[in-house]
Amino acid sequence: MSQLIDLAARLETLRAARVTAVGDVMMDRFVYGTVERISPEGPIPVLRIQRETTVLGGAGNVLRNLLALGAECCFVSVVGDDAAGHGVTALVAAEERVEPHLLVETNRQTTVKTRFVAGSQQLLRADQEEISPIRPATVADLLRRTEEALNQSGALTLSDYGKGVLCPETFRALLTLAQQKRVPVIVDPKGRDWTRYNGATLVTPNRAELAEATGLSTHDEAAIVIAARHILATTSIEAVLVTRSQDGMTLVTREGAPFHVSATAQEVFDVSGAGDTVVAGLATALAAGFSLTDACLLANAAAGIVVGKIGTAVCRLEDLSAALQGSDLAVGEQKIISHGQIADLVGAWRRQGLRVGFTNGCFDLIHPGHVSLLTQSKAACDRLVVGLNTDASVKRLKGDSRPVQSEMARAIVLASMAAVDAVVLFGEDTPRDLIAAVEPDVLVKGADYTVETVVGSDLVLKRGGKVLLANLEAGFSTTNTLKKIAGGA
Repeated sequence: MSQLIDLAARLETLRAARVTAVGDVMMDRFVYGTVERISPEGPIPVLRIQRETTVLGGAGNVLRNLLALGAECCFVSVVGDDAAGHGVTALVAAEERVEPHLLVETNRQTTVKTRFVAGSQQLLRADQEEISPIRPATVADLLRRTEEALNQSGALTLSDYGKGVLCPETFRALLTLAQQKRVPVIVDPKGRDWTRYNGATLVTPNRAELAEATGLSTHDEAAIVIAARHILATTSIEAVLVTRSQDGMTLVTREGAPFHVSATAQEVFDVSGAGDTVVAGLATALAAGFSLTDACLLANAAAGIVVGKIGTAVCRLEDLSAALQGSDLAVGEQKIISHGQIADLVGAWRRQGLRVGFTNGCFDLIHPGHVSLLTQSKAACDRLVVGLNTDASVKRLKGDSRPVQSEMARAIVLASMAAVDAVVLFGEDTPRDLIAAVEPDVLVKGADYTVETVVGSDLVLKRGGKVLLANLEAGFSTTNTLKKIAGGA
């Protein structure tokens, strides 16, 4: 575990990484709803649609993960001159720290994958796509732009989804360019003929892809190593990283023993795009100067985070930091999350149909009044988020003598309580911004407030939520406790 803690201390260096990403881009649509009955027209569920989201998929999801991990990216791909292509272009343009090179081909279908989801269960995926090689002129343009980008890049990712952007000739040209410029190349492979990846630094197949490429069994660690070594013996690929779902990863290189990494996910909701997260984690780490084994550890931790989310999710740098730093902590302490993580966590809860509550305070010295407030808050919801004032915020509100306990000590105590599902620190004088991020269904404060004076009540009521004024336990307060201590001193 100490190795993971050491990695956490080096995460800020990822912000200096620059990666070039090339491959098949697509649009991922997610249609969310509920299923309450079976269709009378056939034995299929009827999805009552509630909302839809659209994100970048394929090589675009690699881009999203690269940016989330702090890297800068030059993104090179091809889209059609159609509505989906225009949508992909707009989504890329909305991202920061990306240099986009989206080449447009007329009469080409931009790939769209639509997933229909009920709760945490994917019901159906419908694909609109064209599988055909891009035109020679487009290939020449793609190679020219990539060559220029590699002059300032620390890694190159090639995402081959078999849609036509990366044909064998294009692969050879790109790998030759990268070798000339001494840039490591990470390939997400497809198909049976991996000689097209000759010269790649690393390929990242899953078990099924490795079995298809070799014709060998991949049912356990020993078999995976044999199959990976077969790839190394029959190609000039330098290393193979096999992703093994709930069993973690195995890295096989030309020298040394295999490197096995255990999975880190506590709960798996959706594996969509997890392979893209692995590619992005590896590329960012290698571009930042990490060793190959450290890059694998980082990519494994990142993948463990995204499979705990629904949809084609990303792993943010702060998510990764929390996961690595929390590797030695008790389960209760893992409830302490950052402001940036809370929207994803709450979103996952809501997709499970859970009601989210919120309350806040300084919680300096926990007393029966605090316990009562938290108990009443949890009784009104399925998942309770507690906003906790930072030390600086408490000092501004209560004076220089407060807080008595540090913010982390207070957070750990709160996180250990069964009623609390997440603790989020905030440094402002009020939790209004945090409430806006959480969008709670229930907002709870003590009965010494009125609905109108509760900070954020307008935001919650506007969304159709509820403000609950909890009963107070008379005679308990941190201030009074401190006065008693001072009087008895």
